[in-house]
Formats: sequence, structure tokens, C-alpha cells
Amino acid sequence: MISHRPTVPPQTPGSFAEQAAPASFPSLRMRRLRTSPTMRRMVQETRLSPDDLILPLFVDHHAGGEASIQSMPGVMRLSVERAVEEAASAAALGIPAVLLFGLPESKDAAGSGAYDSDGIVQRAARAIKAACPELVLITDVCLCEYTSHGHCGVLRDSGVDNDRTLELLAATAVSQAEAGADVVAPSDMMDGRVGAIRRALDAAGYQDRSILAYSAKFASGFYGPFREAAESAPQFGDRRTYQMDPPNAREALREIALDVQEGADMVMVKPALAYLDLVARARAAFDLPLAAYNVSGEFAMVKAAAANGWIDEKRVVAEILTGIKRAGADLIITYHAKDAAAWLREGSF
Repeated sequence: MISHRPTVPPQTPGSFAEQAAPASFPSLRMRRLRTSPTMRRMVQETRLSPDDLILPLFVDHHAGGEASIQSMPGVMRLSVERAVEEAASAAALGIPAVLLFGLPESKDAAGSGAYDSDGIVQRAARAIKAACPELVLITDVCLCEYTSHGHCGVLRDSGVDNDRTLELLAATAVSQAEAGADVVAPSDMMDGRVGAIRRALDAAGYQDRSILAYSAKFASGFYGPFREAAESAPQFGDRRTYQMDPPNAREALREIALDVQEGADMVMVKPALAYLDLVARARAAFDLPLAAYNVSGEFAMVKAAAANGWIDEKRVVAEILTGIKRAGADLIITYHAKDAAAWLREGSF
């Protein structure tokens, strides 16, 4: 007699368990895995590490040591010498990388301080690389901190000239690579800039330098404190014609895909907290290392609430950074980096 076995459909992980009779209270008690700090640590799904963090630094030609930034408590504009000390301090805490922004001696319509071989970021890059050779040095590639009008590119007819700006961004990236940058990070949101920078770096012999593209950078209200810190607010209009419109998610994925096609080695979503859905979608769609920028406004809100006694700063920072990583970010650029790394080291995070 031939016995016929029922056809068993293909199973996905966990499907047999799901077909079994589900356990319910009181036999199922989810609190069993929360009974002690050790138990909670043992079953923790998302783990934050200093290796996940990147510390931004503002290097200011005019800073005599350091100058405070009112809207970003604890963050300073630094001289080159102090920037070297901060970079070394970050490295000692296990933070693997710093991201440099520059405030030049003077500004002009073409943002020439950005690609000056003796510009403020270039000088800081050389000094930091000499003092901390193992630290990954990332440099911001944009013109907004260097232009007299505050826009991220050169102007034509009161608008930003995309293609002319590409030449200057490429020159900026090459000058930063010459100064020792391991990674250049274009944040301007010009069309085609990743390809232009990749071609320029390769032609100059810097095929080994990486590009971290600000691929999905939104025209956000969360950048206000940064604009004070970098003195980069536009003198007229805004940046909505080149930075992304916040409601657009599908467009963000197209922007990321284009940067990947043009040669980006890593991609970014900026800001982080209001765009965690896009961090998660980017993680699902792309295999490249993914960064998220925990931006100045997000930092300033935490600091202001903590100063008023409304929140526990350490707990909130832990939740924010863990949430960004849980959403899928491999790298988190954050002004909390040094505090977070210290708290992680002492086990109090």
C-alpha cells in the first residue's frame, strides 16, 4: 500500500513555533527576561559601542584656544591646537573618527577658503593626522562655511550654480585628501557631486580615500545651532532648492541610489531622529555602511531639557543613540560622542 504524506509547505524561520499553540499568561511571562541587570544585558538585542560614534569638531581660524557656542552647551569652536587635543581625547575614549568643519579667516563669493591648501581644515587635518595617525579623519566638503552669502555653492542669477559648484567641491576634496583626510564627506546636496569628487580624487592619486556622502540630507529646522556654530546661515533665501523636502521618502532612496552609483563608499541620512523611518528603509535597501547624523538641534533640545531638570540626560542620550542604531545605522555622528563613550566605558549607560 502506498502511503501518501501530506505536502509540507516551505517554512520560514519561526513558522513551526508560530503554528504551535501559543503560550499565554500565566505560562508565558515576558518579565522573566527582565529580572536583573545581568539578565537584561544578556538578552539585549541592540548594543551600542564607542566604535559606532563619530565626533564633529569645529575648527576656527580666529579661536584663541576655544570659544563657546551658546546654543550648543559644551561644544566649542577650537583652534588647531585645541582640535588636536580634542581628537586625541576622543581617540583615547575609543571613538574611531572625527569629522572636521572649518571657520576660515575670511569668506568670499566663491568659498575659496574651502579649497585653500593652507585653509583651516587643511591645517587641522595635517596636525591631527600627525598627532593621531590611527584616528579616521573625516572632512566636510561644502562651501557654506566659506561663502560670504552662506549658500553651499557659487551663485548665478541669485541661485546656486550646480555644475560650477561641482568643480570647487572636487577641488576641496582633493585639497583635504592631500592634507591627510581619510574620508571626504560632501554635504552640499549638489547633483553629481559624488561622481565629480570620485573622479578628481582618483585623478590626483587618492584612489584609496573614501567618500561618505550626505545622500539624504533634508532642509531641516534642526540645523539652527549648527549655523551659529559654523557661522553658515544663508544671507538670503534658504536651501530648499538643493536640500531635500522633508515629506519625501521615495526620493531619499533615489538620492542614495544615485550616490551609490556614482561611487559613494558610505551613505548618510541627516537629520536622524525625525527620519528614523528612512534610516530603516535605507538599511533594508542598501548594503553599504550607513551613517545617521544626530544633528545640532537634536543635541540642543536634550541639553536644554536636561539643564531645566526635565529629563535625565544620560538616559535620554542612551535611548536616542540606541534608537538610531536599532533603526539600522552603522555609524552615528553625534555631539554626545565623548560623553556617550565615557558612559559606555564606565558601564553606566
